[in-house]
Amino acid sequence: MRICRVQLNGRPQLGFYDEQRIIPLEVAALVYSHALGKTIELPASDCLLNVLPGGSAFSAVKTLADWVAGNGPSIPNSVTIPLPQAKLLVPIPKPNKIFLLAGNYADHIREGGGLAAERAETFPYVFMKPASTTLVNPGDPVRVPSVSPGAIDWELELAVIIGKTCKGVKEADALNYVAGYTVINDISNRKFKPNPGRSKREKDGFFDWLHGKWHDSFCPSGPCAVSADAVPDPQKLPMNLKLNGEIRQNASTALQIFPVAAVIEFISSFVTLEPGDLISTGTPAGVGNTTGTYLKAGDKLEATIEGIGTLVSPVVGE
Repeated sequence: MRICRVQLNGRPQLGFYDEQRIIPLEVAALVYSHALGKTIELPASDCLLNVLPGGSAFSAVKTLADWVAGNGPSIPNSVTIPLPQAKLLVPIPKPNKIFLLAGNYADHIREGGGLAAERAETFPYVFMKPASTTLVNPGDPVRVPSVSPGAIDWELELAVIIGKTCKGVKEADALNYVAGYTVINDISNRKFKPNPGRSKREKDGFFDWLHGKWHDSFCPSGPCAVSADAVPDPQKLPMNLKLNGEIRQNASTALQIFPVAAVIEFISSFVTLEPGDLISTGTPAGVGNTTGTYLKAGDKLEATIEGIGTLVSPVVGE
């Protein structure tokens, strides 16, 4: 089941997502009721957590989604939203935490000149982004920052939506705490150097890298969320990213050094994960920094993960 948040009639609403159109849940429930004489109780809010596994309305909405899958033609296009005309919104607008992984694909480490360690010899490298200023709706622009515009890069990533509070979970049980999955593009400034005339300090390189992750608009997310029950194995998802129509990244989540469940085990060993928290699981090879290809105003990014959808992000100057 794929669910999105969409702006409709002046307010955010939930809808079933596919590559042609959005079917608002309210519309689907009305057609279902007319067809079967049964009522589906929908949540009043647009919070996706309510309708994903673990949510109070998951069972009802899953029943509705299954009916729509077999009876979609009975829902006229006139009461749906063509995908090109939809104003999509980020699936989780106010996560308490956004965790992201660095170096979770061996080929990406190697393309940057590093050595990829075996899983048993290391641990996931995790950093965070500020949700309120980095999250960007599908279709809304990534802004090249005027303070350091020369080396802005893309990173296609599978993101995990946590559905239940967890602390200290084991890898074997970790996926039971996942509500769904979405796409994140971890936009990065590869050469950000605050105060370039500064005196060099030991940790400057690390913090230059970290600060380069935090610019406004540097975390596009969407176009929808797929419910965890529809993804039996998150390590079998093909993924690709196009820049101006040309494929730049083409990989699979099977190539992750630390799979989703292992990442959840690691983070939850010292941080309490809460419903709505996002974990973005790292990017494969094919980033722009390898070839010196960086984003500029007028570019268009299309980040796709099979079974979820394509996150489209135009690029503008700040």
